[in-house]
Amino acid sequence: MKVPDKITAFLIFMLAFVCAHADDLEIGQLMHMLAKNPSGQATFVEKKYIGIIDKPIVSSGELSFSAPDKLEKHTLTPKPESLVLNGRILTIDRPGKSRMTVSLDEHPEVAAFIESIRGTLAGDLSSLEANYALMLSGSEKNWQLSLSPKGEEFSQIFKNILISGTGPDVLTIEIDQRDGDHSEMIISKSVSKR
Repeated sequence: MKVPDKITAFLIFMLAFVCAHADDLEIGQLMHMLAKNPSGQATFVEKKYIGIIDKPIVSSGELSFSAPDKLEKHTLTPKPESLVLNGRILTIDRPGKSRMTVSLDEHPEVAAFIESIRGTLAGDLSSLEANYALMLSGSEKNWQLSLSPKGEEFSQIFKNILISGTGPDVLTIEIDQRDGDHSEMIISKSVSKR
């Protein structure tokens, strides 16, 4: 029995389509991979592009994460600064200035921003979906997670957050603000413990 040419062409098209998308990563798979990393340390280099300044402001330092909710950013250059998030409390330390403590419950826009990073590192899909419309592209070896803010107040500040990585490792975080300012953080895996 001979198969009509149209059916053969359709079957070839479908096979090609399935093969082309076989490596596509699904959001649940990504979150599961990320959740397997209960903690980690890395170094970072961050460039902030601010409209009123000609050159980007470059800073570098160390990051650490301990699931489910402790995130630390220790900037070493150009000026030392420590941001430590433990649960819903953010502590900011700058040498020569008094320590500041902020409750995320009192600043929902800050909480939503922080959850973009902490929720991704923890593989916490429900936390991310509470604040963002998510779009994932790529494969396990090279993925990009785009987070578009849902809340009106928050979306007036931030346009988009793009987090990229490979496997369970986050490698870049890019933030686009509504006012045109932009920041890029490049993350390098593993540093020795402090």
